[in-house]
Amino acid sequence: MSRLLVRRSLTAVGIYASVVVGFLATVVAGRLLTKQEFGDYATVLYATAFFQAFFDLTVEEALVKYGFRFVTQSEWGLLRSLFRSAFRFKVIGSTLGGIALLVLAAFAPSRLATALVIASLIPLAQSLEGLAGSALFLRSRYDVRSAFLVWSMVLRLTGVAVGAPHGLAAAMAGLVIGQIVATASVGYAGRLAFLRFPQVEPKPLGPERRGIWTFIAQSSVASGVLSLRGGLAPLLLAGVTSTTQTGIFKIAQAPQSGFQALTAPARMVLLTEQTREWERGRQSAVIRQVWRYTLTTALLAAVAVPALWWLMPHLITLVYGSRWADATNAARLFLLTAAVQVVVGWTKSFPVTIGRPRLRIWTHGLETLLVLPLVVVMGAEWGATGAAGSFLVGMVAFAVVWIVILVRIKPEDVQQPADLAEMSAEEETEAGVLVR
Repeated sequence: MSRLLVRRSLTAVGIYASVVVGFLATVVAGRLLTKQEFGDYATVLYATAFFQAFFDLTVEEALVKYGFRFVTQSEWGLLRSLFRSAFRFKVIGSTLGGIALLVLAAFAPSRLATALVIASLIPLAQSLEGLAGSALFLRSRYDVRSAFLVWSMVLRLTGVAVGAPHGLAAAMAGLVIGQIVATASVGYAGRLAFLRFPQVEPKPLGPERRGIWTFIAQSSVASGVLSLRGGLAPLLLAGVTSTTQTGIFKIAQAPQSGFQALTAPARMVLLTEQTREWERGRQSAVIRQVWRYTLTTALLAAVAVPALWWLMPHLITLVYGSRWADATNAARLFLLTAAVQVVVGWTKSFPVTIGRPRLRIWTHGLETLLVLPLVVVMGAEWGATGAAGSFLVGMVAFAVVWIVILVRIKPEDVQQPADLAEMSAEEETEAGVLVR
């Protein structure tokens, strides 16, 4: 129990630290670049995120879901084949994402073209980092994964800090170099973790193949839908206003990033532990933990949001400087969006846990269908503030649908249901064996 508590605590510390460092990278860029340059910087980042998510197959969730299944069944040959296939598809998808950025650079304004060309290296580098992280998850070493998240963010911050004084292209080059070094580091650790499993000849996936690729296809479509909301929406805002408004939008998203950071350790642990328990037939315990998480975060949000709403203009000015004070109203709307998102923060891992990633397609699809047209209409009228309002509408609809889904799920226990906390000693013993 003590070892498990330490591991979870280190995971939380690592994720919080990585988010703080990542946040500092945005602050540094916002202070060192001009307002126009920062708007262009934000636009390039949004475009990169959009094409990366749109073309890059989401295999990490399938690696965790089916990886734990194969580990539980001691099917080491299947596990090896799963990772080998995932690597190939990640390289193909992320390469397509990079090519898409190069095509965009050919048609973009000249002030954005060079930065987009440099950013085309990010999809491949970042996707392989996620693949290595999946190997660490299967060893139950989410604490090590969180440590590498800190390392990655420190390298990216350093790159931005060194490059930003020299302009947009230099800032993007520094960020890319940092990402490449980070990926090489976590890739080495992930390889060592994977080699600790019994090394046998790859075994054809056979009957599992169809289920795995269906799972990957559904997860990838869900990620593509998310890319439309998270990446395309800011680009649409830039199209109906200017990249300066996109910069304000980026600054205003700080509350959402902060709230997501608060729940990130829990979500990382949930994905690892709940998926394992669901595969072992302890479904009632998983459902009970999801409800506890929902009620606890709702109470915490009810306490924190009013104070942060009042403090928001002071915080924006303190952190980013007085020239970004016009981001206050948009940041307040993102604060409300973030509060709702925290309450249903389990929705990213839960579909993976229960083996129904299609639920993410439906729910995020509904959210995206609401957000995209509203961004165009409300963004054209009220700029970044209007775009932030569209995100709030979409998130409320998303949360309502997921609560209805959770109520309707009927767990089927193969083993006698037990509280996940009561299983911790058993799981830690197994994790200790895996580590050794």
